[in-house]
Amino acid sequence: MGIAFEDFTKGQVIEGDPITATRDELVGFAREFDPQPFHLDEAAAKATFVGTLIGSGWQTACFGMRLLHRDAFRGHTSMGSPGIDELRWLRPVLPGDTLRARIVVEETRVSASKPDRGFVRFMMTVLGARDERVMTQAFTVIFARRGAEPMAPRSVVPATASEPVPEGDDAVLLPFLGEAEIGAVRDLGRYRFEPDAIMDFAKAYDPQDFHTDPKRAERTHFGGLCASGWHTAAIWMKRLHATWARDMALTARSGPVPQLGPSPGFKDMRWLRPVYAGDTIRYATRLVAARASSSRPGWGVASHHNTAENQHGEPVFEFTGSVFWQWSA
Repeated sequence: MGIAFEDFTKGQVIEGDPITATRDELVGFAREFDPQPFHLDEAAAKATFVGTLIGSGWQTACFGMRLLHRDAFRGHTSMGSPGIDELRWLRPVLPGDTLRARIVVEETRVSASKPDRGFVRFMMTVLGARDERVMTQAFTVIFARRGAEPMAPRSVVPATASEPVPEGDDAVLLPFLGEAEIGAVRDLGRYRFEPDAIMDFAKAYDPQDFHTDPKRAERTHFGGLCASGWHTAAIWMKRLHATWARDMALTARSGPVPQLGPSPGFKDMRWLRPVYAGDTIRYATRLVAARASSSRPGWGVASHHNTAENQHGEPVFEFTGSVFWQWSA
């Protein structure tokens, strides 16, 4: 069966060889999911909060998933993850940086309601070439128990065919953070998860059977091809930028446009339901808090709660994040 719950014990430390983050890979990911100037072009990055070309934090998390699958899962398939308690981006990833993971098993417990599986809580630290901490992540993964009778796969109703999802044309003024309305909700529009996109993303970052092979996915407990949780998160970022691009264009017609900076991390990410091939997901973001930065004059840190639901109105994803945002003109 490959990897099993019994293969992990509290206190176990798992490490592996490094991978290299190339410039082409960093820029390619950013173009698709996180097209901020400091992820796309060295010259444009000089005028930003960061000042140099860096990789998207979301891609760093995806690199972490690649390392987790190779080193802890040993190339096999888990039963997925309910979510991430906290993730912190501590240092940016630069073109040519090498990354490796140090994964510690913090707790193991058998499921009380589903005896065919157990939960393993990990703490993963992604390290750079000089063992500097690049990212930390506290999270849980579900694994099948060796020798247990597996429960029946989910019954999946295939999504009906639909036309491509059109890009919205709505726009609102994007305020400086010091003037932003706490509680304001911004609809980020919809995205349809096509099978090829699901498989392409998973082959690069999360190559588990239920993300990469429709036939094998049917035999897993998910019952069908579904998107990586990191794909669901990356599309949230894609939708945020597509929406804010319209907002920034509208804002520029009447005055200065606030700059956005990187994110220090997020907490309480929950993958609530699988996102299956053909599902159309609607995303939204709500500003929940704002404070002026004590270390960066003229800047602030925004806290935002983010949600997504499928075409049936069922919640599939949520998390609370933070981002540097220009405080005033």
